[in-house]
Amino acid sequence: MIKGMENLGKKTYPGRIIIIGKDPAAESVIVVYAVSGRSPSSQARKIEIDHETAWVKPTDEEIIQSGQVELLVYPAVQIGEGIAVSNGRQTSDVYTHMHKDGDPIQILAKSLSSWDYEPDAPNYTPRISGCILGDQEAALSIIKRAPDGACLKYFYRFPLIPGSGKMIATYSGENINPLPSFYGEPEDIDLQAASPEALLEKVYAAMGPTKEGGPDFRVAAVCIWAYSRNLKELRKAVINRHERKE
Repeated sequence: MIKGMENLGKKTYPGRIIIIGKDPAAESVIVVYAVSGRSPSSQARKIEIDHETAWVKPTDEEIIQSGQVELLVYPAVQIGEGIAVSNGRQTSDVYTHMHKDGDPIQILAKSLSSWDYEPDAPNYTPRISGCILGDQEAALSIIKRAPDGACLKYFYRFPLIPGSGKMIATYSGENINPLPSFYGEPEDIDLQAASPEALLEKVYAAMGPTKEGGPDFRVAAVCIWAYSRNLKELRKAVINRHERKE
């Protein structure tokens, strides 16, 4: 496990995670989106890349219908004037509001103004989102439920530094009911890897069972390296658990 993955490796059930950063050579910005799930409908999913969009899609249409499909199937990453990433259909709103001369915090605030946490009681899963414009800075957001039911929205701006990034998740990592939301600021994470494939393998490994024989909640993960100057030249890697022989 590469340095900086330790916190992720300690999370028994992180839910969905977003990592945003820059490669060690400072040539590309990095986005990682990963999915874990406990229920059969959450597990019955995969990630597919269609042109410049990474979709979370079902592997079994019948099984996925047992869950809330509108929360399970969505564009996770969309690339245009910048890069939009999220754990739900709000990705498209972030994508629509992006423009190359914009501010990532303002774009997230505007595009998420009408969004709430997910209506999946009793967990009320947070909505996590990210925005990259250019190669200097990015932003992450989390929308979660307060104890009294109010909607809390947090936004974080950070510089893009070669070889490092920030990570946010939907849950704190404890596998209990109801699932506790992620708390605090996005976590620092080192991105010392030579390729999107190598980095994604490290993330996927870190998301594995926290102890031998423990449950494996991993579903799928995608890593995109976009050339810093224009975010158009892409290198991509995808891992779908149902396709792996382990």
